[in-house]
Amino acid sequence: MNPNPVEFRSGVISPVECLKEGWQLIKDQYWLFLGIAVVAMLVGGAVPIVLIGPMMCGLYLCLFAQKRGEPVEFGLLFKGFDYFAQGLVAAAIQTAPALILGFGVGIFSALVSISLSAGQPRGAGPPAVLVFLIVILALVTMAVSLVIHMLFIFAYPLIVDRKLSGWDATVTSVRAVRGNLGGVLGLVLLNAGLSFVGFLCCFIGVYFVLPVTFAAQAVAYRQVFPDVGPVNFSSPPPPPGSWAA
Repeated sequence: MNPNPVEFRSGVISPVECLKEGWQLIKDQYWLFLGIAVVAMLVGGAVPIVLIGPMMCGLYLCLFAQKRGEPVEFGLLFKGFDYFAQGLVAAAIQTAPALILGFGVGIFSALVSISLSAGQPRGAGPPAVLVFLIVILALVTMAVSLVIHMLFIFAYPLIVDRKLSGWDATVTSVRAVRGNLGGVLGLVLLNAGLSFVGFLCCFIGVYFVLPVTFAAQAVAYRQVFPDVGPVNFSSPPPPPGSWAA
């Protein structure tokens, strides 16, 4: 555990302002940040738990450099691998609840389906009760996934900005979100709505809004955690022993 918890501001996030400032942050180099965001998601999604952490760390390195007025190059994205161990821990902590939830929902749905389908005439459609339960489970799963995303939204920025361990960054993110619950919820829902609009545009539109949503999250992070200066790449992240829970 971090003996000196990172201080943060409470009740300071304005979702609409974050989105506006996020767009202002990247609009002059939109195509660069579009490429950075798309590559980060594609590489991170190739081996989700292992690679998503360093890719997200690299993405936020680029956004923070842009916010400070420093030059941003595509290669900065891969500086996120300097935080590989910390990003891996944060990703594992965030992914574990979703995997457990998905596995549990799958098993429960299969058991309920077998139970309700027993005795049904051959060729008959699924019972109405089964359809209703599947819809409810889907909604619950979406709600839980939303909560998980909210609680850990500041974890990767904290790793690169404050050089916290994966565990400390996750714990600090949860604390900060609790202090800014309304603002974070509003921002997440606003970004989700923007992504949904992108999805309606032949799905590919989702990629075009990615840099804006990540930039909005970086702006929200900076509102909660004030800037403490540029990242020193020559200073290594904390060793693994410091993030052992």
